Amino acid sequence: MLSRKNKLLLFKLLSLFSVVRGYNILVITLAQYLASIYILAPDVPLRKVVFDLNLFLIVTASALTIAGGYIINNFYDAEKDLINKPTKSMLDRLVSQRFKLTTYFILNFLAVFAASYISFRAVLFFSAYIFGIWYYSHKLKRIPFLGNLVSSTLAISPFFVVFVYYRNFESVIFVHALFLFLLILAREMIKDLESIPGDMAQNRNTIPITYGPRVSKFMITFLIGLTLIPALLLIRSFDVGHMYLYFMASIVFLVIFLVLLWKAESQKHYVWLHNILKFIIVAGVFSILLINMDLVLNRIL
Repeated sequence: MLSRKNKLLLFKLLSLFSVVRGYNILVITLAQYLASIYILAPDVPLRKVVFDLNLFLIVTASALTIAGGYIINNFYDAEKDLINKPTKSMLDRLVSQRFKLTTYFILNFLAVFAASYISFRAVLFFSAYIFGIWYYSHKLKRIPFLGNLVSSTLAISPFFVVFVYYRNFESVIFVHALFLFLLILAREMIKDLESIPGDMAQNRNTIPITYGPRVSKFMITFLIGLTLIPALLLIRSFDVGHMYLYFMASIVFLVIFLVLLWKAESQKHYVWLHNILKFIIVAGVFSILLINMDLVLNRIL
């Protein structure tokens, strides 16, 4: 049996893991490695990619920066989350705001320190990335649509830095990135619908509050329509191996998503819609393996 002190420590660790959304960081880290192995550097031996010190430092710096970003975002959204996510918020509050800020600065310092072993340009990139996340959390997220746009751009930045590192400029990668960006942007706008009660209490000017949920739904529908374009291009015009099955399934899920979107009326409905988009994004990470099954089997065996 754990003592009361050990139980409290365990809950605090769980609280910190919840604040930095450790599960999201694990998925992003996996996505960076899978994209490097199967999309950006498919001709490079597996061992050379996996044990590439620079790639490891890029992924590490990305993870530390994102963790810090979740902390500062949690810091600014503490009161709103108490309304929108009371259970999670109570868990997050087991760690003091002072401790969160201290951890935030330590994580950012370690991210820049890791980047310094790569190059000066990497230091500049991650310093700008850290500043961008803070400025978004502090100011930009309160501006309708611009906040959503900036948030989505920041979300795909870890993949951009890996893409630049391998200098792979094939058009198929840009189409993949566009598909992901539009999905993330649609998810950000769904989160605004999901967060209406807390945003209203905090007098925040999101799209559904400023222009109404109907306008927000029209904009999300337009984004999903745009998302179908790169999905169809990846199925018909590019060689993505068996990953075409993922894009076909995504189109089906997105059509279902649109039907449910226009029927949605409560926060519970919007949470389900958010989870559908999140499922499509996470499934896309593991579907990278479908691009070249022979390569997967060869690298496993």
